[in-house]
Amino acid sequence: MITDGHNHTKHFSVDAGQTIDELINEAKSKGFNRIGITEHYEIDYVDDGLNWMFELEEYNRTFEEWRKKSDDFELLKGIEFGYQTHVAEEIDKVAASIPLDVVLMSVHLFRGKDFYVDRECYQMPAKELHSEYINIMAEMCEKCNNFDVVAHYDYINRYADNKNDFVTYEECPKEFDRLFEAMISKDKALEINTKSIQKHKDGGFTRFLPDAAIINRFIEMGGKYITLGSDSHFPGTFAVSFNEAVEYLKSLGIKETVYFKEHKPYFEAL
Repeated sequence: MITDGHNHTKHFSVDAGQTIDELINEAKSKGFNRIGITEHYEIDYVDDGLNWMFELEEYNRTFEEWRKKSDDFELLKGIEFGYQTHVAEEIDKVAASIPLDVVLMSVHLFRGKDFYVDRECYQMPAKELHSEYINIMAEMCEKCNNFDVVAHYDYINRYADNKNDFVTYEECPKEFDRLFEAMISKDKALEINTKSIQKHKDGGFTRFLPDAAIINRFIEMGGKYITLGSDSHFPGTFAVSFNEAVEYLKSLGIKETVYFKEHKPYFEAL
């Protein structure tokens, strides 16, 4: 069974609505024996009235209690940072402050705004929006070091108004090459986010599977690690579109994905 390495609980992620027990039980019911918990940690997030950070030592203690209760089910302790230019150094410091199995890096803001709520960015031409967003992700990989996975490169597209918009390699090749060069130089993994796939399907987008040219270019440039994550936040969303993603990767010649334990990659055959 392939590991789902990107999940959230209500205990530490303010936008999640599932307990650790609900998440584990759903994973077990779907035949999984290992998952990654990657709680949100957003430094200096936009003021939306929510606290997007948590007490790290409390997380450390609580996670050990979860592990003791989980018996033969393996929990990988992780965190998902939201990148902004001015917090890069702090992210690296926080990531090194407690023992973790996996660190995800994401970009949840565009020009300082949460585009899930503030949709102004979608008035831009898609090519311009996507290019700027991928450049931010490239900068993230250049400036930060203490992470393992680049999560949902297509997050900017997830909430697009135009159902024909889709992040492709063809529209911003220089930006993707910059991103992949930084990732590969530091041995970082590219996440295929299955929540994005499901969101695009449910939203009636004309395309929903990741652009094959993006994945192929990552491999062509020397990328070694691909991860899968459902970005689950609520009951019923764990491992969404996983089987579809696996079959798609296999059709592109991808033979294995990885999960991280103590920041070391472990391969799993597809």
